[in-house]
Amino acid sequence: MVAVAAAALLAVLTVPGPSPAGLSAASPAAGGMAADGTADDCYSATTCFTPQQMDVAYGIWPLLLEGFDGRGETVVMPELAEQQLDPPMVSDIRQDLAGFDRRFGLPAARLEVTTRFAPGASRWLSFYEETLDVEMVHAIAPSATIDVVLFPLSDAASAGSLISNLTDTVRLGTSHGDVISISEGVGENCASGAVFSRLHAALRAADLHQVTVIASSGDTGPVAVPCLGHFVTPDAVPPRAPSLPASDPLVLAVGGTSLTASHQDGGYIGETAWSLPLENRGVSTLASGGGFSHVFHRPAYQNAVPGVGGTRGVPDVAADASGHTGMALVISNGRGRYEMGAAGGTSAAAPLWAGLIAVADQYAGHDLGFVNPALYCIGRSPAYHQAFHDVTTGNSTVMVAPNAVPGYQAGPGWDAVTGWGTPGAQAMVPLLAGYACY
Repeated sequence: MVAVAAAALLAVLTVPGPSPAGLSAASPAAGGMAADGTADDCYSATTCFTPQQMDVAYGIWPLLLEGFDGRGETVVMPELAEQQLDPPMVSDIRQDLAGFDRRFGLPAARLEVTTRFAPGASRWLSFYEETLDVEMVHAIAPSATIDVVLFPLSDAASAGSLISNLTDTVRLGTSHGDVISISEGVGENCASGAVFSRLHAALRAADLHQVTVIASSGDTGPVAVPCLGHFVTPDAVPPRAPSLPASDPLVLAVGGTSLTASHQDGGYIGETAWSLPLENRGVSTLASGGGFSHVFHRPAYQNAVPGVGGTRGVPDVAADASGHTGMALVISNGRGRYEMGAAGGTSAAAPLWAGLIAVADQYAGHDLGFVNPALYCIGRSPAYHQAFHDVTTGNSTVMVAPNAVPGYQAGPGWDAVTGWGTPGAQAMVPLLAGYACY
């Protein structure tokens, strides 16, 4: 649903040990041509990372080899229900996962689909966003249970109904999940105080039940995601504001980067803040969402963080969001064959962190719940540069015709583009599991 809103904004963003059970111990390179006909390149101009390469780059691979693969944890995600197969946008999630697992040597996914909010909907038809979310979590935590909560497409027609859906997801996920991953959002300016209050109450309940709630920070840089149901005109200038639910202080907000890593072994090389340049124009049409809330005061865990003022700063952390450096997806085309796609946008970064928290929950032997205070303590500690990749280059400036809207600059430590940075999971997960403020 973030992708839908971001597409609307494009109307104005213009220019004048042993391997885990069932997990292949193959080299992280995992290249070559698959028996089902899928090739290395996601698109003609894009070479993606395999799941194993992504796991290596972010330090997750050693944890998987030790058997920490999310087993026993459940990740809950809201998604739109689809009514008919319409390749390439709509596929069968069972076939997608079967092709993904076969292509990359992963164990069969533990997938559940909840239709209580979309009675009569097909359980298995999947929009691209759902395939992205599910395959990303499965790549990072291959033995975790993934519970997709379906909502009717009509419920995403307005900001109020969308936030109501997300509130229902948080409540349902609190009852039987360990991690909730949300790739949807709207600008803070789009919702009423009552809507904020209901969602925040559901998030407080999740906190009390030790459930971690994660949300993407959006793909529109410093400006608000357009309000659903509102026609976007070419001369519209969206306000500078973060998106909800990422801006709620009880949510782990995830921004985006562009990852550079070895396509031989996945070795980490570097990252920059993610933005989507308009070809040959030197400006960006989309970028990692972030900024400062107009609704929520600065939470205690952000006290004394350089760059954070009197209100909630977004995002907290980040992960790869570039379609040019994203993880490879496998999507069924409805004709018995599979096509490769690229994971991109902060809606790819959020489920990556959801899978990572599922792994950390298993490592700790209990649900970690609200992890923001722990992550901020790690960010302030001597272990910061082992637990995080600090992203210090790039910015979130975007073009809103006819002017550029200044974004935020990535820099050392926390910033309003990539938060504290991206995970170095081999060091981060043990720190989270044994959390104490140093």
